[in-house]
Amino acid sequence: MKIHLLLILVFLPLFSFAQSQAEEEKAIANTIQLYFDGMMERDASKLEEAFLPDARLIGYRGDQLFVTPFAEWKAGTAKGSPRNPEEYRNELKNIKIVGEMALAETELFWPGIYYYDYLTLLKVEGKWKIVHKSWWERPLEK
Repeated sequence: MKIHLLLILVFLPLFSFAQSQAEEEKAIANTIQLYFDGMMERDASKLEEAFLPDARLIGYRGDQLFVTPFAEWKAGTAKGSPRNPEEYRNELKNIKIVGEMALAETELFWPGIYYYDYLTLLKVEGKWKIVHKSWWERPLEK
């Protein structure tokens, strides 16, 4: 009986950690989905829910480096009609969590172009928010 109790006391925290880790990954995936949906639907409110207002987006278009404040990126992304989801594929590839910080890798296959994003997230007031997006793009071969 003492051995069973000892095993429970040893493995219960591990189970709790694994469950908590899975819950955090799900919450982060939900934030990333808001990012994807906001871009596809051109929905500023979903983008605002996914990003911290002070976030920065930094990446290369060709040889030119762009540093864009979130508000500016959001305004351009939310313009126009919703995108046709049949022409786009957005994938969450990996999540790494360290404390209240996470790194998510995404791949976006858009008409004629491929984007690879590293999204840094922080847990702010109990919610995961994208605080930085580093991206790289390349034209897709036709």
